[in-house]
Amino acid sequence: MNSEAFRAAVWVPLFDELADPRVAADLALAAEEAGWDGFFVWDHLHWRAPVVAVSDPWVCLAAIAAATERLRIGTLVTAVARRRPAKLARETAALDLLSGGRATLGVGLGSDRFGGEYSLFGDEVDDKVRARMLDEALDVLKAAWTGDPVHHHGEHYLVDGVRFLPRPLQESIPVWVAGFPGNPRPQRRAARHDGFFPVNLTDPDQLAEEVAAVTALRADPAAPYDIIAAIEPGSDPAACVAAGATWCVTDTDAEASTLDRIRGVIADGPFR
Repeated sequence: MNSEAFRAAVWVPLFDELADPRVAADLALAAEEAGWDGFFVWDHLHWRAPVVAVSDPWVCLAAIAAATERLRIGTLVTAVARRRPAKLARETAALDLLSGGRATLGVGLGSDRFGGEYSLFGDEVDDKVRARMLDEALDVLKAAWTGDPVHHHGEHYLVDGVRFLPRPLQESIPVWVAGFPGNPRPQRRAARHDGFFPVNLTDPDQLAEEVAAVTALRADPAAPYDIIAAIEPGSDPAACVAAGATWCVTDTDAEASTLDRIRGVIADGPFR
């Protein structure tokens, strides 16, 4: 894969100085003007100190969609098990329509250890249960996006013959699945969807191992598929692209993501 085959995106936590939809929209517009290909946001209800302010990703993404014309936009990642899939189906479809078919949904289990955002709100803290909830919710979402009546009677969710209209502009909103390296369950989940975001990688060789594992699990390894790699702003993406990355996103630390720093990353332009 040559260096022209990947796309570059800004990835930001919506915390503190960035916890304002107007700021997020301004940053996304600046990213579009600077030649970035995408703008993705974290999805959280709460984060550990010293973070104080946290914004809603869907309101911010709506502002971003209205302010931009070209960027692919979405969440990296949404912990689907703490959201009602019917409501998430409505939100994602509306965002896709507003953006002209530019929405992507990043999904994962999430974790209580970053800010207690499950235990503090009475949500499910058992990873295995959340995994089943995630898979079931993704089935609901995929069915809802077709616009056909959804008949789902599952372990955790019920949708009794409801049509979700208007449907997204895209045939189906791409779903990128996040997971820690070496974990076969996220790999299997990712293989059933549209992309894989292996998180907390140590080097490009580990990325290549994850790509090989997911590729072997996919029903059609030749079909279009995205591999997302988070790398330090200003880094050379060549090794990650050679390992299979189709998207490189700016890796960032929550506490260090000041408005000035994100503006500087955007102004420096994509990794190329």
